[in-house]
Amino acid sequence: MRFVFDTNVLVSALLLTDSIPYRAFDRALTNGKVLLSFPLLAELNAVLGREQFRKYVTLEDVRLFLAALVREAEWIEVKSSISACRDPKDNMFLELAVDGRASHLITGDHDLIALHPFRGVDVLTPHAFLELALPHAG
Repeated sequence: MRFVFDTNVLVSALLLTDSIPYRAFDRALTNGKVLLSFPLLAELNAVLGREQFRKYVTLEDVRLFLAALVREAEWIEVKSSISACRDPKDNMFLELAVDGRASHLITGDHDLIALHPFRGVDVLTPHAFLELALPHAG
């Protein structure tokens, strides 16, 4: 199984380790591969670098999280250009999912959820993802 997470879910997973997004991210790591692209990493780094997050996590926490993500994820070189989402900034998640042959795109973004399924990729909220009966990786 192959998973794409949108930026907001990854931020929530880092900031709230007892949250549904954290549990969804942990489950994906246990059951398959999390996919990553340079555009997603760049956006995640920019968002987590915002001053507003310093009261929740230090820059060192962010650096360690990003390093672990880079180490654990499968890197995908995105070549597709997709313009299916109402918010053009969200197309990068669809492009990563398609080029990475993802099974799931985990997001809280209603513009992306409205596209479910997208070219064979299940587009689910973290909560809906946790409700799936997934086979154990082995």
